[in-house]
Formats: sequence, C-alpha cells, structure tokens
Amino acid sequence: MELLPQALMDGIMLGAIYIIIAIGFSLVYGVMHVIDFAVGEWIMLGAFAGFYLTEWTHVEPMLLLPGVFVVFAAAGYLFQPLIHRVLSGHRGNPLLMGLVFTFGLGLMFRGLAQTFFGFYSHSIPSRFSNGSFFLQGGGFSTTVSSVRLAGLVYALAITGILHYLLKHTDFGLGVRALAQNRDAAGLMGVDNKRTSAFVYGIYVGISAMTGVLIGMILSLSAKMGPDFTIFAFFVVVLAGMGYLAGVPAAAFLLGIIQSFFLIYLDPGYTLLAVFAILYTILLVSPRGLFGKGV
Repeated sequence: MELLPQALMDGIMLGAIYIIIAIGFSLVYGVMHVIDFAVGEWIMLGAFAGFYLTEWTHVEPMLLLPGVFVVFAAAGYLFQPLIHRVLSGHRGNPLLMGLVFTFGLGLMFRGLAQTFFGFYSHSIPSRFSNGSFFLQGGGFSTTVSSVRLAGLVYALAITGILHYLLKHTDFGLGVRALAQNRDAAGLMGVDNKRTSAFVYGIYVGISAMTGVLIGMILSLSAKMGPDFTIFAFFVVVLAGMGYLAGVPAAAFLLGIIQSFFLIYLDPGYTLLAVFAILYTILLVSPRGLFGKGV
C-alpha cells in the first residue's frame, strides 16, 4: 500500500504522454481514415532531432519544442499527399492499404534510423531532469520528478489547444465536417486535400515534440517506435476509433496499468496485460469504453 500513491502518480504522468500520442493518431483516423502505424517512428525521429539539437546547441530541450514542431509539421504536410495518392489509387480496401503503407513506412524509417543513429539508447539532458517535488497528505506521500510534471503540463496544454482549434475555429469546423461526412463537407466548400494535409502536419509535429519529451523522461533509441505505435493503437481502440473525447480516459488507464506492472509485477508482462484488458473490454463493448467509436 505504501507504493500505491507513487504507482498512481507515475501512471498519470505516463498517461499524459499517451494522450498526446493517441489524440493525433485518432484525429488522423477520423479525418483521413488512415490507421497510421508509423506514429512510433515519427516520435522516434522527433526524439533524435531533440537529442542532436540539444547536443549541438546546448539549449534547454523544452525551448526547442516549437522549432521541432514547425519542422516536422512541414514534413508531415508535404508527406500527406503521398499517402492520399496511395489511398485514392486503391478502391478495394483503402483502410487496409493505408495500414499496410504506413506499416512499411515505419519499417523504412526504423531501418534508416538504425543505419544512421546506431542501436544504442540515449537520453536528452534537461535542467528539469534533476528536480523533483515531494507531495504528502492523507497519510500518503509521493515524489514527482520535474521533467514528468513538465510532460503533464505539456499534455494538458496541447490537449487544450487542440480542443480550442477543433471547437472554436473555422479550420476545426472543416475538420469535424470531414470526419462526419467527407462528401457533404466537400459540397459545403471544405477542401479535403488541403485540410487533410494540415491535420497530418499537425499530428506529425505533435508526435515529434512528444518524442523529445519521451527522450527527456525515459530514453530514446532507433528501436523505440513499435512500442509507442502499439500503445497509441491500444488507446485509440479502447477509447473508440475516431472518438477523441474517450482518449484521455483510455490513456490514463494504460499509464496506470503500465505503472502497476513496473512497480508491483513483472514489466515483461505489461503488453500481455494491456491486450488482455483490451480484448476483454472489446468483447463487452466493441465500439470502445464509451460505445461511441466507429
């Protein structure tokens, strides 16, 4: 019981990171109908960008996040037409084609990263890494590292910005229209290609920034991508495919599960537990935790 508050706190901190990974993943699925299995590799590339920029400039990596976002958002914007071309050229099952294409893209990125960056693990040094806060009350106590707290603040900020963008701007109105009915949105004047390119660019930029934070909190390597792809997929399916509002609850659930296995049980069984829980929940509610997914 003494470790319970610490396990819950660590789970919340991990869940905050998973929210950002999965929210972009879910948004891209809702607008483009693509299950992007390259999400982990975008995170990995962003982590390496933060690592080398920090090493070369000696600037606090938190200050590099806006620059990383701009560069990767531009890359995602320019890359999206290729995905659109692949999907539009396959009339049989574009959803499956998108999954296969992005899976292959992830393999290519991972292979290139292993060639250029090597197989070793690294971490991104930050001034936040050494600080921590001690919280006590109600007979319980827990320690929160400054860098994990910064990750939580980042997650809340990005979630708030995306919520405002989707709910209170003309661009967000167009995104929601595309997600609901692409043909009707086109008739209302929404540019499908341009809006999808912007959405994919935003998603790639956010994923890359999250990679920098993961490199600060945990570690980074050329092989890190598949784990985060699996976690993003778990959160989005558990929340309900395309149902953004369910992502936070599913992400915090994943973070707490992972934290409990790290502290109380064998970390090697984390993925087994994750998919056992996912399988059980989907048996009861095939459309996710809240029954509102596709």
